[in-house]
Amino acid sequence: QVQLVESGGGLVQAGGSLRLSCAASGRTFSRYAMGWFRRAPGQGREFVAAVSWSGGSTYYANSVKGRFTISRDNAKNTVYLQMNSLKPEDTAVYYCAASRSAIATMNFADFGSWGQGTQVTVSS
Repeated sequence: QVQLVESGGGLVQAGGSLRLSCAASGRTFSRYAMGWFRRAPGQGREFVAAVSWSGGSTYYANSVKGRFTISRDNAKNTVYLQMNSLKPEDTAVYYCAASRSAIATMNFADFGSWGQGTQVTVSS
């Protein structure tokens, strides 16, 4: 089992940037793909981005492609989500997730461990 702790959320104006971090412990971090999901008020959990075990492969939801960047530092057991050009529709609780495999996917069911989430609010 892996423990995940997100940080970096907050309130930002539209067009601004935030960087989310997710610190992992309890399992060999570098062996597994990692992902970010989000849940907006009144909606289900939505895939945002994923990165493979090495960082060599990344996937993004169409809604964030070109604005968000996922990366990882295996030496620090940390995955990041750099969010630029934020929009009010990006407002959500953002969750870090650890996959059960080394391969990055967009499938919610492939992720077995989840953080508690961090709130991101984008004002217009």
